[in-house]
Amino acid sequence: MSNVDVLLIGIDAGCLPVFERLYEDDVIPNIRSICEDGASAPLESQMPPWTPSAWPSLYTGVNPGQHGVCGFVAYEGYDFHVVSGNDVEEHSIWSLLDKHGKSSVVVNVPVTHPPEEIDGAIIPGFIGPENPRCYPEGLLDEVRNEIGDYRVYPNYTRGDERLSDAQKMDEYTNLVRMRGEAFRYLADKHEPDFGFVQFQKTDTVFHEFNGEWDKVKTVYEEADKQVGKLLEECDPNTVLIASDHGMGPYDKYEFRVNEFLRDEGYVKARKGGKGMPSWNPIQEELREGKDTKTWEPNTFERMAAKMAEFGFTAHRIRTGLEKVGLAEIAKQYAPKNVARTGNEQVDFPKSTAYMRARTELGVRINLRGREPQGIVPPDKYDEVRDDLIEKLSGVETPDGEPVFGEVAPREKYFHGKNADNAPDIVTIPNEMGQFLSAQLLGDYFAPPTEPWNHKIEGIVAAQGERIDPDRMPTKAHLFDVAPTIMSAFGIPYNDRTDGDVIPVVDDVGSQSYPEYDEDDDVSMDSEDEAGVEERLADLGYMQ
Repeated sequence: MSNVDVLLIGIDAGCLPVFERLYEDDVIPNIRSICEDGASAPLESQMPPWTPSAWPSLYTGVNPGQHGVCGFVAYEGYDFHVVSGNDVEEHSIWSLLDKHGKSSVVVNVPVTHPPEEIDGAIIPGFIGPENPRCYPEGLLDEVRNEIGDYRVYPNYTRGDERLSDAQKMDEYTNLVRMRGEAFRYLADKHEPDFGFVQFQKTDTVFHEFNGEWDKVKTVYEEADKQVGKLLEECDPNTVLIASDHGMGPYDKYEFRVNEFLRDEGYVKARKGGKGMPSWNPIQEELREGKDTKTWEPNTFERMAAKMAEFGFTAHRIRTGLEKVGLAEIAKQYAPKNVARTGNEQVDFPKSTAYMRARTELGVRINLRGREPQGIVPPDKYDEVRDDLIEKLSGVETPDGEPVFGEVAPREKYFHGKNADNAPDIVTIPNEMGQFLSAQLLGDYFAPPTEPWNHKIEGIVAAQGERIDPDRMPTKAHLFDVAPTIMSAFGIPYNDRTDGDVIPVVDDVGSQSYPEYDEDDDVSMDSEDEAGVEERLADLGYMQ
């Protein structure tokens, strides 16, 4: 049995509304004991409240304008690549602890590939490839030999009808079990001071199965079982639970932002082309173990784009085949991305402003001098942005309700050396109940593509010898987690943090750490460079 000093358990999308419903069915007794025998509170997320940006904010304690990851992809002009740990430009909890002689075991935390070299062990999680490089070298094979198997992603593609729902749920619970078993093995071997294990499927089950409660219960039951084993076998002195955001129903509308911007004269469109960032051309290569940096259309997809210029869209071709009874033939032989290359896309260089991706929750201005072919002069930036904020603030649903709860300049949510990575205007859906789309699909409004999606409030809970439960505030912030963990060790936290120490532990104060430098990046080998993009539509975040 190992004895981890401070253990952080990440429950992706965990939140009190979900937990309390699971309490009623006695599904998560171990999680409940931490929340109720210790202390818990809502944990306010950041903008945008999505996995690849929020987890780096949690483990660095700074906003995306500082650490640099504002979404699933990072942009180079109008092109994009899937984010990796090298896009995070601020020190992680475990790297700062390492500077103070503390060891760590980190398992399945998103956006940690390629891993840093520390005293301890790291198995990267979500957005890395299926067979991620781990630290130390050879660790993944060692873990697989020890526990039988270890995968980052499911062994099937979302929408694969060859598997029953029961088989898919077996795979979900297997993945959850792998996280717990891998962490316990590594904790026993390395005896770390700090442990961090993250469970991702507690989020994905809502996206893939539209919040079907029996399936949610199945996943959480296995996650709680693993939490119980972590508490028993790792015997942490202090344990915290934290999530990156919440989860709940989206029972309003889907609002297609770029269609609105097109009618307002900001967006120009083109037929075909590479188009908007999408996980659809990413999902398979990630699951196959590649680490795709970006996506380029293949020969068939380029042909579809060319045909689209003459009016032969993927939709028209599919409809025609269906009419003559050949729908299955179309599905069988059509390349996966013909639809996106053959349909209407935003023409970035010719547009004044646009939504790059729905999960960014914002609009980008095509600014001259910043974008490769920017058309908005810098002296017109404020005027264009103010006009956009006014127009977007006034958009109403067919029921007469505001689409957005807030439309704000980016400075309200993003600051720091990487603030230019963020959208210029932040568009927060009203009560996080309106689903935003960046696609050009005709009408402004439709039913939400996903009936369950992310909410602002997650959860933080704490229990143990360093925890004073009576001092838990009514609400904490995602940025507070990193300085709280550091203070739990009695080690000064980064003075660049945007958070505060949650007062359940004593605040030991901050110190100045060296600026994160590009030299801190971990080099990618040739296989890493080859291919992450065909994987992530399975996880339900981008269209």
